[in-house]
Amino acid sequence: MQQRQSNGAAGRGLSLARLTPTAETVRILRALWPYVWPHDRPDLQRTIVGSLVLIVIAKAATVGVPFTLKWATDALVAATGGHVPANQTIPWLIGAPILACVFYGVARIVMSLLMQVREGMFARVAMHAVRTLALATFEHMHRLSLRFHLERKTGGLTRVLERGRAGIENISRMALMTLIPTIVEFLMIIIVCAFEFDWRFIVTIVTMIVCYLWFTVHTTNWRLKIRRVMNESDTDATTKSVDSLLNYETVKYFGAEQREAARYDKSMEQYEKASIKTFTTLAVLNSGQAVIFTIALTVCLVMAANDVLAGTSTVGRFAMVNLLMLQLFMPLNFMGMVYREIRQGLTDIERMMEVLDQNPEVADREGAGLLKVDGGTIRFEHVGFSYDPERQILNDVSFEVPAGKMVAIVGPSGAGKSTISRLLLRFYDVTSGRITIDGQDIRDVTQASLRAAMGVVPQDTVLFNDTIFYNIKYGRHDATDDEVFAAAKMAQIDDFVKTLPDGYDTMVGERGLKLSGGEKQRVAIARTILKAPPILILDEATSALDSHTEREIQDALDRVSKDRTAVVIAHRLSTIIHADNILVLDAGRVVEQGTHAELVTRRGLYAGLWARQRQAEKAREELAHALEEAGEPRRADDVALLEPVRS
Repeated sequence: MQQRQSNGAAGRGLSLARLTPTAETVRILRALWPYVWPHDRPDLQRTIVGSLVLIVIAKAATVGVPFTLKWATDALVAATGGHVPANQTIPWLIGAPILACVFYGVARIVMSLLMQVREGMFARVAMHAVRTLALATFEHMHRLSLRFHLERKTGGLTRVLERGRAGIENISRMALMTLIPTIVEFLMIIIVCAFEFDWRFIVTIVTMIVCYLWFTVHTTNWRLKIRRVMNESDTDATTKSVDSLLNYETVKYFGAEQREAARYDKSMEQYEKASIKTFTTLAVLNSGQAVIFTIALTVCLVMAANDVLAGTSTVGRFAMVNLLMLQLFMPLNFMGMVYREIRQGLTDIERMMEVLDQNPEVADREGAGLLKVDGGTIRFEHVGFSYDPERQILNDVSFEVPAGKMVAIVGPSGAGKSTISRLLLRFYDVTSGRITIDGQDIRDVTQASLRAAMGVVPQDTVLFNDTIFYNIKYGRHDATDDEVFAAAKMAQIDDFVKTLPDGYDTMVGERGLKLSGGEKQRVAIARTILKAPPILILDEATSALDSHTEREIQDALDRVSKDRTAVVIAHRLSTIIHADNILVLDAGRVVEQGTHAELVTRRGLYAGLWARQRQAEKAREELAHALEEAGEPRRADDVALLEPVRS
């Protein structure tokens, strides 16, 4: 819970941080702070303190390097008969040129080693922050409601999240591993310059810093507009590629490979143009920064050379001016780079921040309790629902599914059958009325406990790109191997799996495309059997099966459904004739209900649906008989004709 609250703060802080550059940086640091200084990780807190100490020591060594070079140079001048002014004394300890050079080398080694050790230590902190933020984003995505995911394109959303994660990592690395050390080094060098140089050098350095930062800020803000265009083109290209590859067979059906390639290339063309502009403007930025600094460096060296020629300074001091200016350029360049990378990181995560700012349409109420299933009685009480205000889907729907009974829901396409299952699972909340389970309004219990009590076999089965074993065990992660195998046998898929070279370790492919529709459906049935929930929702659970397998699966489902509350959404009326009650929906209303025999004798909508399906079945039987008498093998077209007609 603490992590989720922090994530919300981070999302709001970063998304609002687009007002001004200063506000952005402050809000980023404030948003990252709970992750950088995690209260539950004292080991990381100690790492931060230790790395800060190393920063100070390393930067002190860095600032000391120019002095050791000055002393070494003056020692060499003195040793070769040159003159060193009295006010430019050389410490007696390093008066020897060789010893002064050794001190110079030691200082540089200490500086480099401490910097590497510090970066290694700080990496643990930074990557922990990245991991925590990435997890918070992932969790938030799963908390968002079904409507959000149905309205988004998977490829584009995946790319947005991928780029956002990279942006968060970049911001964390820049802010935590570069910004703080750079500020420390920058302040130390400014202090040294203030004590070592006269007002001419100070004015030159300050002017250079102001021009450098002004140019960096304005050029970076200009480049961000181009970066946004590049991101949009990248997202569009990824969306088109994923969408096309997921629909590979459809593309082949219509011979549309060139058409898809043209669509993809159009997006990539925009991405190419924006990318070229991005790299070109980066060259402009780097060149401008180098020109500004080089002008200031040249001015300082000219002034230092004049002082040496005038006899008021030493050659060593001239070398120190050059090295100090170069060392000033390093943190200054880092400051510009940090600003640029943070701004680019913000641009990269803008869309992800919009996702984080999305509130779940369906959320647990404060103080929501756990669902307690005693028998599993389900009641719909005057339920009304619409996906859009202009189109009502359910109108005043009321019915009861008694504990341990099976109720089937049938009706024409678009009548609202699948909507009932979505409302029962609370993918959406009802517009009016209420749904209860054993007297508990499902809006008053947690979504996790509600869905834990339900097992679903959907019409469109989608499997994870993993093994058959993994997909079955997904129904109950703590199940034993024997329980997984038993569920597979009950779902009539065990024999098929054993014929595969890799058996239960066979990969099912993207969305389970390596399996047939019937095989996927049986995997879905097996994992629901393994879950063994008190309430079952079967949404055309046998729709993808042939008649022989359908009977076997139906027998298995009947055994599983025994003594469980079951809601069956069906198009094949032959599969639900044994249901305890059948609801007939039409235009979002319950127009009939009763047993199969009762509904047939009423000669209403159900009777008409039943008559049409029986007529279709009779035609299939006649076709099958004719094929058998002719001694002709069944072709693919014959199989299609033999498939049951749906209402």
